[in-house]
Parts: sequence; structure tokens; C-alpha cells
Amino acid sequence: MDVFMSTREVARLAGVGPTAVKRWADDGLLRCVRTAGGHRRFDRGEVERFLRHRSPEEAGAPRDGEWVESLLAPGEPLEVEALLLTGRARKGAWHRVAEAAGAALAALGRMWRDGSVSVVEEHLASERLARALARVVASIPIEPGAPRALLACAEGDEHSLGLALAELVLREAGWATLWAGRRTPIAGLGQAMADNRVRMLAMSASEASTDAASLRAQAEALAEVCRPAGVALALGGGGAWPEQPTYGSRFTGLEPFFRYASEERARMREPGTG
Repeated sequence: MDVFMSTREVARLAGVGPTAVKRWADDGLLRCVRTAGGHRRFDRGEVERFLRHRSPEEAGAPRDGEWVESLLAPGEPLEVEALLLTGRARKGAWHRVAEAAGAALAALGRMWRDGSVSVVEEHLASERLARALARVVASIPIEPGAPRALLACAEGDEHSLGLALAELVLREAGWATLWAGRRTPIAGLGQAMADNRVRMLAMSASEASTDAASLRAQAEALAEVCRPAGVALALGGGGAWPEQPTYGSRFTGLEPFFRYASEERARMREPGTG
């Protein structure tokens, strides 16, 4: 009997993000079928054969564990920054580097859960990456008058590294960024967006945010804030956001988020939309 897997299940098995799996399918590297609702489904046997024979270039994952090893190794965050810059030279785009870094974070999370690394080691690695990302983001030039995006974590969510990767993607797409960070209360967002003339709100919920009812309520509240102001709303991360929010867009990968941010930036350059 055939066993079919979802995109997220394949990503978890492969240790990459869902976007990498979709790219394998779109490039013809990994066959899939579509459900009536348009979702990809993968035969488990084919997935296992593909994973046994894939190359690092096909996988789009950190090469030879380089990311994970560098994040866990003692040393200065400058060494991680050098890895980010090398990744940019190899991959040709910051959003692809962000995908690779996200895959490394997922691998670190699995290592913590299976006891391969301690919680302190995981925290140290995460902090090294956060500091390196902050320096890289600050070095990316932004045009004068670029539209502003406000970045925040969902209410109650303490995990901001995914948001830091989203900031790298936004800066590459030509957005100026404002950082609200962890555990952001929705109540004050409307005034903050008006005061800072924000054109996009990027809200992240990590895999730790599993309360679908709470995130659905937050998405509805964010829609009420963003829709009247014409502010684009992007809901990202591995949390239990609604798959099809009433307003805004849901993202589980950084590459589609980059395309969305780039398209929004181009639209705002059009006459009459500035």
C-alpha cells in the first residue's frame, strides 16, 4: 500500500524547510501528486530514495554540517558572520542564506530534543547567530524613503530568530525594518504603525506557538488593525497560524516571503502608490 507524505512531513524527514521540498518538486527532482485542494503529496518510497542520493546542491541544506558545527563551536559571532557572508557568495542571494540558516536552526532544535546538545549549548548557538544576523542586516544599504516594515513576535512567543531571518529577507527586498521583537502586545500595534508610517507588519509565531485558537484570534485582531490602514500583513513561522487568514498572507518559507516582499516593494514604486 502506498504511503503518501505532506510537504511538511518530507521537510521534517529531510531536515530542511518546506520551501526546499517545494523547490525539489518544482524542479522535477522529486515527483509529487496533487490533491483536489492543490496540495503536494509525496510517495514515501520515492522520498527515501531521493534523500539517499541527493547532493548538497540539490538539498539546499548546510554543506557537510558546516552551519551546525559553526554555530555550536566556541568562538566569536564574527565567525558566524563570516559564514553568512560566505553563504551569500555561494548562493547569490540573502534569502537563500536565510533558508540555509533556518534549516540549521531546525537541526539544532532536533539535536536538543534528542539530547545531542544541551539547552545551554542551543541557547549559545542561537545567540551567536542572532548577533551575526544583526550585524549583517545593519550592513545592507536601504534607499532613502524605503517603505517600512514592522517585525514582531506573536503575543506570548519568546522565539525571535525566525523573525531575524525574515528581517534579512526584507532588507534584501528593499524594505526598511523596525524591530518590536518578542511577546508583542497587539493592542499597541495600530498606534505604532501610524506613528512610524509602517507599510507592512511581519508577525512571527514559532513552532512553540501551538494554540491554534489563540493565533486565529490574533490574526483576526491584526486584520482589524492592518486592513483599514492598508498595511500589508505577513504571518510567518512554524506556529499554528490559520492557513488561509481573512486578511494578509501566511508564509512557512522564506523564499516565497522574499517574492512577496519584492512584489509589494515594486508595487509601491508605481505612480500613485507611494
